[in-house]
Amino acid sequence: MPEGDTVFRTAARLRAELAGKVLARSDFRVPRYATVDLVGQAVESVGSYGKHLFIRTPTVSVHTHLKMEGEWRVFHCGQRWTRPRVQARVVLGTDEIEAVGFSLGLVEVLRVDEEHTATDHLGPDLLGPNWDAAEAVRRLTEHPDQPIGLALLDQRNLAGIGNIYRSEVCYLRRIHPATPVAAVPDLPALVHEAHRILTKAAHEPPWRPIAYGRQRRPCQRCGTALVVRLLGETFPDNDRIIQRERGIYFCPRCQPAPA
Repeated sequence: MPEGDTVFRTAARLRAELAGKVLARSDFRVPRYATVDLVGQAVESVGSYGKHLFIRTPTVSVHTHLKMEGEWRVFHCGQRWTRPRVQARVVLGTDEIEAVGFSLGLVEVLRVDEEHTATDHLGPDLLGPNWDAAEAVRRLTEHPDQPIGLALLDQRNLAGIGNIYRSEVCYLRRIHPATPVAAVPDLPALVHEAHRILTKAAHEPPWRPIAYGRQRRPCQRCGTALVVRLLGETFPDNDRIIQRERGIYFCPRCQPAPA
């Protein structure tokens, strides 16, 4: 699933192409919004919050979430799309370009004054201008017995982290992902690490993980082979889908299991 840095960069690309431009085409291929027509409206802004993306006009906010396979691509008018047309769920075009949302996991057209309902339940946005580390720590500590590897995925605690970055944060802090939140030695430092990594990935691509996706490869600190596990479970080595979507990568030596 695309994580906060991907959505942040996607918003920046769409902002560069759409902000301040009048829409000449508007096509929502979602039954609930099939009759929505934004032609003639100007795009006022494009922004992100965690894994959520918003394209705003004077009257509505187009809220999308990429989920597992979604993405936005930009094409010049008349240019052939590089994904099947049947996968397009939203098309917003100007006189020069078309922004196409393919395989989007969520599409909503909200009134501008309703946009907050899409994010009210979320924790602080790791890449937002109002990032609040203390609030993220407070939310994490509300569930002291929850494994930190699960707590980092809970968008109600802090918004933007997915499977890749939870592996990286735990690895860099030398914390086993099954460690209860209350047993994490320095929770503010872990939250700071999450903010640092995601910010670097968002602003200085390409960013490459040092733990995620490296099962059986040597740990860069001690040389022990990294492993991938579900929290409290194991699964067949050939089940690549579960590994990618749910497995967390760590070093069994540098990140010892909690007692």
